[in-house]
Amino acid sequence: MRSKMYLYHYYDKSGAPFRNLSELSADEAKAVLEKIKTEKPDSQCAERHAKYVDYRRNCEEILRTEFLKKGGKILRTPPHYMVVEHSPWLSTWYENCGVVKIPIEEFDTATLSFTYGDSMPTFGINDGKEYRQKLYTYDEILKIIEKYGLPQDWNDDGKHGPERYVEVHVWSDETVGKYR
Repeated sequence: MRSKMYLYHYYDKSGAPFRNLSELSADEAKAVLEKIKTEKPDSQCAERHAKYVDYRRNCEEILRTEFLKKGGKILRTPPHYMVVEHSPWLSTWYENCGVVKIPIEEFDTATLSFTYGDSMPTFGINDGKEYRQKLYTYDEILKIIEKYGLPQDWNDDGKHGPERYVEVHVWSDETVGKYR
């Protein structure tokens, strides 16, 4: 693993970083998705299906439950989303992409959980890979990254499965608040 780890957050510059559909009511979130489909039809976010908000909220409940089992500190609901190191694929999601890059040392790692790949396929696919159906603490994800490498280094194009990055769930506003 690299000697210094950075966490990245990608967002559309027409808005602000660290905004989450799960912070909105179901109707508001669906209206935002419809607006994206109309105004930015070529963006990756425009491809989300009608049940995306429901699936996302269900996945976040799994993340919370699993993180609590591991003794994680949850200071906000829902989490903020970031990834470990730069993801070339995620940087193409927005027509006018912005990025926030934060060294991991700025975070209380007890407020961070990780999935090897995006959390929705991680908990939605069961193909026998050891990192499916699992949420990791910081120390645990370091071992998985050491074993498999970063997905964006071997699967940025998605040809080898849905894992394209290591997803980070930030369960606190403390650090990201400085970057909002």
